[in-house]
Amino acid sequence: MEISSNPNSLSHLLHHHLQDQVSMALRALFLLLLVAMVAAAARRDEESRAWAVEYVAVTGCRAHAASVVEFGAVGDGITSNTKAFKAAVEHLGQYSKDGGGGGGGLLYVPAGRWLTGPFNLTSVFTLFLHRDAVILASQDISEWPVIDPLPSYGRGRDKAGGRYSSLLMGVNLTDVILTGDNGTIDGQGAFWWQKFHKNQLKYTRGYLVELMYTDQIVISNLTFLNSPNWNIHPVYSSNIIVSGITILAPVHSPNTDGINPDSCSNVRIEDSYIVSGDDCVAIKSGWDEYGIAFGRPSEHITIKRLTCISPTSAAIAVGSEMSGGVRDVRAEDITAINTESGVRLKTAVGRGAFIKDIYVRGMNLNTMKWVFWMTGNYKSHPDGKFDPNALPEVNGISYSNVVAQNVSMAGRLDGIENAHFKGICLSNVTVHMAMKAKKVPWECTYIEGVSKDVSPKPCDSLEDQGSDEGGGGGELTSCRFPEERLPIEDIEFKRCSYAA
Repeated sequence: MEISSNPNSLSHLLHHHLQDQVSMALRALFLLLLVAMVAAAARRDEESRAWAVEYVAVTGCRAHAASVVEFGAVGDGITSNTKAFKAAVEHLGQYSKDGGGGGGGLLYVPAGRWLTGPFNLTSVFTLFLHRDAVILASQDISEWPVIDPLPSYGRGRDKAGGRYSSLLMGVNLTDVILTGDNGTIDGQGAFWWQKFHKNQLKYTRGYLVELMYTDQIVISNLTFLNSPNWNIHPVYSSNIIVSGITILAPVHSPNTDGINPDSCSNVRIEDSYIVSGDDCVAIKSGWDEYGIAFGRPSEHITIKRLTCISPTSAAIAVGSEMSGGVRDVRAEDITAINTESGVRLKTAVGRGAFIKDIYVRGMNLNTMKWVFWMTGNYKSHPDGKFDPNALPEVNGISYSNVVAQNVSMAGRLDGIENAHFKGICLSNVTVHMAMKAKKVPWECTYIEGVSKDVSPKPCDSLEDQGSDEGGGGGELTSCRFPEERLPIEDIEFKRCSYAA
């Protein structure tokens, strides 16, 4: 039907009426959208200004708090917020001297994607991440300062010379807490891994968290993703609790260790889940002559309820850099799936020092290359200056109550010819071999120890004690887990809240 050109015709009037109705509807829809956008922006602004958090503390609740938004941060995942984070920490740092059971500052990171380069933390300080907050590590290398190598290493681990700063860094601090409602710290590590594999980096990659010479550290209720290198590295520090965290990285990413206490004392690691391209937990204390000279051991460490997936590495490793010594490590209730080994001891001629009094009780393992692995021939050295007469002492290594499924080889235990690994004890161990397992389930050289109720039967150097020692059928006396608790185990969290 044709519309008449007569302006008074009925069809012409109907056509204009319909046009008016559509125009009014579009204007109404636009106004509704505009109102919704303004309301959403107001809600976001209100959320950034008014917020409340519940968080854990050890020494006392924080007296002061601020949101990173107050310092100009923008959570769009694009804008660099390095200056905002630095300014926020500097502001809250003024309260670090009013600690002592209360005081200090809390920095709140609200929902959003907060891109930043490395920044330093301060004392008597809590960093709290909202459940939908993601701190994104900058991929602009110019934002990553180059710092000196650790004195107990003498050089960077990737490269001789310096190393890039860690994303969250702290030196000579007291009472530092990193926590949240399971917010996320994402290292965007693929950028770094690619450059590492192509040998395009001049310095050693940074970590997600490194706290040096720091006392009283709590890291809890956070997720760590895709670290450029190690995830959490307390070094030369004490009184450390890592609880309820998740660490995730591709299983073939280079050196993405989970938690690495390094020359640290009084450490508690618990209730954590780690998927990584290297050891889930690695206990260290310096490298060859540099670690010997620095002389600070890692000691009094407890690891409980750890779940690990790492097809190329260990659930728990000691070493290989252990030249300050490692002693009194207690691990129990360890679950590992598709992980190269359960507990691995790594050392070498030139390391010196000691690994002693290592107690492991209650491992549930599935799909392993080795359940038990020790090596005295780990050939990585910082340089050619190591002392060939610096032989490590390995003594007092105890494993009990271990069940493993789908295992290629029960154990590979290789000591050092002139420094046998002694005092090895295996008790109540059942290893179910895989269909294509090695024909010989155990390999042992230069080791001395005892065993009881171990299947398949271990090598002769682990002398079978039958059922006489330790109370007629009980565990071996030398395998017994220490009954006394470490002081760090009895520290309880306080519950705190803050409303802005």
